[in-house]
Amino acid sequence: MNKLEELKQGKLVAVIRGARPDQIVPIARALKEGGIRTLEITVETPKVCDLIEKVKEEFGDDIIAGAGTVLDPETARATIMAGAEFIFSPTVNVETIKMTKRYGTISIPGALTPTEILTAYEHGADIIKVFPADVLGVGYFKNLKGPLPHIPLMPTGGVNLGNLASFLKAGAVAAGLGGSLINPAKLISDEDYAELTETAKKFSAIVQNS
Repeated sequence: MNKLEELKQGKLVAVIRGARPDQIVPIARALKEGGIRTLEITVETPKVCDLIEKVKEEFGDDIIAGAGTVLDPETARATIMAGAEFIFSPTVNVETIKMTKRYGTISIPGALTPTEILTAYEHGADIIKVFPADVLGVGYFKNLKGPLPHIPLMPTGGVNLGNLASFLKAGAVAAGLGGSLINPAKLISDEDYAELTETAKKFSAIVQNS
């Protein structure tokens, strides 16, 4: 099974934003224990390339690690060279998609309108991140699948324990989980990381039951 199929099978992508470098490996470990194996480390994280390398060294194929908030092809290439297995973007940047695919890496740009979604897909994106998903909600997401059933879509932004099942039922191939899963500022003690694992288990259970 290739990485794209693994990502789709796991359904859940944890978005790690605002974390300190020393938190990344403990977060990855806590999420893995909770059943979430795909991690997006946003590129504004200090030493992000070193951290991607460290996660891959620590966990190997047990974790799929990628870069998030990638706005340009240069950043995409740098993180891919560090071992990023997918590139997430909040927008449709055609050159970033091309660079990502040039290196055989999974491309997941962010889009909201049907035109943006189709544009990204026609330029080679593997999955389109519907972002921000909570602004227009599950109904909008479901309506997108009507005329665009062949395009793999994943909601990101505002996906939580209350609406994840609805997004999956509406046809999401995966979902991005941010603040509803991880708040690095509140991860201080071992108990905090244990609570993160329990939250991850709750999201994983929804996937298993969907």
